[in-house]
Formats: sequence, C-alpha cells, structure tokens
Amino acid sequence: MKKTVVVLICTLISIGINAQNVIGAWENYVTSENGEKLRKVIIYADGYQVLTTYNANTGKFIRSVGGTWSLDGDVITQKVEFHTENSELVGTEGSFKVIITDDIFEMVDKNMKFIRIDNGEPGKLQGAWLMSGRTIEGKTQLRETSGPRKTMKILSGTRFQWIAYNTETKQFMGTGGGTYTTINGEYTENIEFFSRDDSKVGLSLKFNYSLIDGKWHHTGLSSKGDPINEIWSVRE
Repeated sequence: MKKTVVVLICTLISIGINAQNVIGAWENYVTSENGEKLRKVIIYADGYQVLTTYNANTGKFIRSVGGTWSLDGDVITQKVEFHTENSELVGTEGSFKVIITDDIFEMVDKNMKFIRIDNGEPGKLQGAWLMSGRTIEGKTQLRETSGPRKTMKILSGTRFQWIAYNTETKQFMGTGGGTYTTINGEYTENIEFFSRDDSKVGLSLKFNYSLIDGKWHHTGLSSKGDPINEIWSVRE
C-alpha cells in the first residue's frame, strides 16, 4: 500500500511539471569565495533561456550562458548558444532533472534552488525576440534573423536581457539586463548589469514601443544617448 502511494505521488509530481510552469523569471543568491553577494537570474521564454550572474550590490557582471531548452517530464534539456566563460561549450547539450512548483525551481542534479520572480506577467513583451531591422533617416533596413550573428532580447513579465553573439564563431559580444515596465506605450528599462560598462548600472532608459503586425517597434535613445529606431521579431 505504501509503495502504491509513493508511486502515485511521484506520478502526480511528474504530471504537474509542464513547460508553462517554467516560463518566467527565477532568482538565487550565493556568496562568492571573496565574500561577495552574487545574484543569479534565469529567464525562461518559450523555447529560449538565459542564466546570468552578477554582483547583487554593485551590478558587476560575472557570467552569462543561454540558448534553447525543452522539457520532457521532469528533465530539462538545454543547448548552449552563448557562454561568456567557455566558448567551447557553444553547441553542446546538457540535461538535468528539475522539481518545479508555483514558487520554486530546483535543479536536482546541480543542487541549486531558485525562487520565482514572475510567471511571465504583467509585461506585454514577454518572450524571445531577435533584432530584425532598423529605420535610419526614414529608410527601413531589414536584417536576416536566421544567420549565426544574433542580437536577442529575452523578457519575462518583469525582467529583460539582451545578448549579442555568434553561434558560428562562438563569439560573445555583450549583454545587459534588469527590470522593465510597459505602460501606455512606454517601455522602460532599469539596468542592473551591463557587461561592457559597469557605469551604466542604475540607469533607467525610456523608449516608445508599439506592436505592429506582431513586430516590436522600439524608438528612443540608447545608453550612449544615440537615437535608435529598431524592429524586433518574435524568435520562432
């Protein structure tokens, strides 16, 4: 009888884990060997994910890794598209067992537990996007998104991160992220880490945004103060 109950409980746990449970943002805090408080944030969008570590107090960027993911039962398989510390891992796959509840995401094999930040809400831009064009001096220049050179943004309901990389050369060009809001056509990014320039940490950048035929049109000033008029497409 006890064996039957255990099997039933395990079955119910397995059934309860599905891809939608994973969608959103998760966090974990650890202390480095130097006594620094580090924050780890994972963003899972449909089919794509990123895990980034940065100093919780200063915003100093530490590392980032991400790519594609799929869930089979209670096992997640991830394929690396970029890795800031070891480019040789680009293209490799790894699988690990997970336990997921409404509030907890646990990587069993890695002995790591994350707390949910959000479940993909309320931000209106949740998902994975690829830079697909720019408008310069009134002329729109489209960019092919199927090539190896990518600029991707992954957004949960409250978190964002952009990453520039090349899956063919395994080169990583840069990343930045933090929190965001979408209110009355205004998209605001609050930068918590920036791999290229720590001085950008703490900045809040406001942009106008609109969704036209499923594409995200994004206009305003960059972190350098340069005007931008970008087009982003949902990554398939």
